[in-house]
Amino acid sequence: MSVPRRALVTAAAAFAAALTLAACGSGATGAAADLAPAKGSVAPNGVKVNLTPNQDRVTTPKVEAIAALVPEEIRKRGTLTVVDSLGTTPPLDFYANDDKTVIGVEPDLAYLLGNVLGLKVEITPASWENVFVGLDSGKYDVGISNITVTEARKEKYDFATYRLDVLGFETKKGSGLKVTGAADLAGKSVGVNSGTNQEKLLIAWSEENTKAGRKPIDIKYFQGTEFYLALSSGRIDAYVGPNPNLAFHAAQTGETEVVGTYSGGGADVQGKIATTTKKGSGLVQPLNQALNEVIKNGTYAQVLKRWGLDNEAVPTSEINPPGLPKVQP
Repeated sequence: MSVPRRALVTAAAAFAAALTLAACGSGATGAAADLAPAKGSVAPNGVKVNLTPNQDRVTTPKVEAIAALVPEEIRKRGTLTVVDSLGTTPPLDFYANDDKTVIGVEPDLAYLLGNVLGLKVEITPASWENVFVGLDSGKYDVGISNITVTEARKEKYDFATYRLDVLGFETKKGSGLKVTGAADLAGKSVGVNSGTNQEKLLIAWSEENTKAGRKPIDIKYFQGTEFYLALSSGRIDAYVGPNPNLAFHAAQTGETEVVGTYSGGGADVQGKIATTTKKGSGLVQPLNQALNEVIKNGTYAQVLKRWGLDNEAVPTSEINPPGLPKVQP
């Protein structure tokens, strides 16, 4: 998908704008730049969010023994090229109020890893599909873009985990809906982004409902943030997506709520988010050790807390753990 750059989430304000301006568009062409959250906005855990380009990021010292594990070509270059998504998914990655500086938990972790490895970090925002195209071609060293470990992806990529993969279900505040499984969404209209693990989950749940004699889920597809207006107008009952985005959006607007969470790996596997490198590139080991270093020294926890994601922390980074199965249950 292609989404233009926005200051902090003009997208996050689109839902609130829609409540008062029914004709106001949201999403990829979001026209509500002047309605972005006020200075002093907070994350879901109540921590104040810094929306400026002056991030005062958490830092940590270089660890020579881990830096020495980085492939020689990258060490000589002195930079770690990181590909991230387009900057429209707070608090993961989004544009600061200068509309050009990428901020969020993903960039913070990228810079923290660069500290440990003694490398300058260069972040390039790209569309979802181009994240993988760039990794395949060698244009980028590593993807740090909320990428879930899957068994299919493990055939082409190496992973070092850094966060739990948790999906959320967002509704208008006071909807009364609670989501714990397929039956809760039987007959409901639910929005989702195509080509995602959450789409696979919804399809599996819809099939489960049909087999059990319940109504299927009415799945509606959205790109970018168009779903905010659909939620506000009642065209969909709920939206499923990465919980960090939805929880952050609900905290910003006060008009929606997350009414359930579920593992991004489905019922059988706890989904995990990981740094992603081309298989055999030689980077997964130093990335894994760098992640375990920042987990141990506490800087990892500081980064997650400043974006309200401390409840999705992992106790240790794993290399290529069990991922989302190829065939959904």
